[in-house]
Amino acid sequence: MTEEIPAYGERRVPLPRQLPKDGDRAPGAEGAVTSTATLPTVAAPPTGASPEATDGSGRGRAERRADKAAAGAGALSRDAFFDNAKYLAIVLVAMGHSWEPLRDGSRPAAALYLTVYAFHMPAFIIISGYFSRSFDLRKDRLQRLITGVAVPYVLFEVAYTFFKRWADDDPGYPISLLSPWYLTWFLVALFIWRLTTPLWRIVRWPLPLALTLAVLASLSPEIGDDLNLQRVLQFLPFFVLGLNLRPEHFALVRRRSVRIAALPIAAAALAFAYWAAPRMNAAWFYHRDSAQELGAPWWSGPVMTFAMFGCSLVLVACFFAWVPGRRTWFTVLGAGTLYGYLLHGFLAKGSRFWGWYHHHWIHTPWGQLLVTLLAGTVVTLLCTPPVRRVFRFAMEPKMNWAFKPDPADGARGRR
Repeated sequence: MTEEIPAYGERRVPLPRQLPKDGDRAPGAEGAVTSTATLPTVAAPPTGASPEATDGSGRGRAERRADKAAAGAGALSRDAFFDNAKYLAIVLVAMGHSWEPLRDGSRPAAALYLTVYAFHMPAFIIISGYFSRSFDLRKDRLQRLITGVAVPYVLFEVAYTFFKRWADDDPGYPISLLSPWYLTWFLVALFIWRLTTPLWRIVRWPLPLALTLAVLASLSPEIGDDLNLQRVLQFLPFFVLGLNLRPEHFALVRRRSVRIAALPIAAAALAFAYWAAPRMNAAWFYHRDSAQELGAPWWSGPVMTFAMFGCSLVLVACFFAWVPGRRTWFTVLGAGTLYGYLLHGFLAKGSRFWGWYHHHWIHTPWGQLLVTLLAGTVVTLLCTPPVRRVFRFAMEPKMNWAFKPDPADGARGRR
């Protein structure tokens, strides 16, 4: 999701009730999403002005006060549409994980699984890219990338490893930060994608280049499993697409005509998934293997990359079309989706380790419905503010002790 660079001498301040054009946080991170607008050029202070009127950067007191007021207003303004979309996407992620063990004995469950897997992570990644448009290599943003993505990756990778050793009775399972386990691949991917954001903002054709890299990855089994680079590269086009979207693009898919058209398209997708369930390898939707590793000819890699990218975009548009744009009871939960994403993994894996799906009644229609509702309820609870407060030490550690102070901040404080 690129940012328009203001003209020289212009600055941006948040305006409430607009779709955000900038954001410094990944989905699920707890920072406020602010909207921006370009204001007229602020004139420099006149010659001979009092030294108290400016700080070390030449900005006047009035401008500094305006910046502080704008920052306060921006902290309170989050766009409900994106919080709603993030929450609904994470609910679908949890439901998809709950359907995975049901696929072999239920063709409807397999059809729902394939349909949801075609768009839930692409939607999440597009939003991640959209709110990464303003990312650069500035100190505070790099610091947030480390504390909000890299540190949670290390902590949850270690926690997942110990959980597997205990729950799966596998004491020899190794800790390896180069081999993300289960859900932590997304943190690795987000870290790499955001670091490369400045590069995607300067190339002439970012999306075709990202698609080319995805195609090459689908043809390259030698990439291996380190840092789950297959997924990083094959999901990259969705992130780059998000970097290049604008508020008007989201407004376009939320029109009434698109909302109406989304219904038959979703029905057709479900019908196709029902037909394809016994015929198609679901691993194509994971984007973690090359074509050769899936037992397919090499040329199927490019074909499936473009075909699945197009199908995913259509279904993502249908999903966004039906996401509410107003505040709802679950809007506040959109700020905690990364908590729900990482924490529900313990239950999702534990249900397999402890044999919960071995009970016959779970594979009945009523059992499948109960499992679906339970997955949605659990991930909803994990996104709530009380849970976020408990686990904030792991998801959003301050860690000021780990970073050098900014000399410019100290100088401004002394003034």
